Amino acid sequence: MKIVVHVVVVVVVVVVVVAVVPYTVVIVVVVAVVVVKVVVVVVVVVVVVVVVVVVVVVVVVVVVVKVVIVVHVVVVVIVVVVVVIVVVVVMVVVVMVVVVIVVP
Repeated sequence: MKIVVHVVVVVVVVVVVVAVVPYTVVIVVVVAVVVVKVVVVVVVVVVVVVVVVVVVVVVVVVVVVKVVIVVHVVVVVIVVVVVVIVVVVVMVVVVMVVVVIVVP
């Protein structure tokens, strides 16, 4: 039962991060680039979004700690961190493409 809970939590966290973060970051970045056209603002926005995502993930993990054993929590944390890193890298690439190609 604990393994099922672990798998469900991992899937839910991954789906939420992958489904919500890219669209939010892209929309905010495009608006910031179009309105301000300053790379610094874009980077700050991406960092803020990433911080918010990490805080949400930490809260989820804290809740999961009460349900799942420590080993499973470690796996959840590792998976979430990897997903967040991948999403951030993709978003940085998108930002750079928008700033370098679209804006000029």
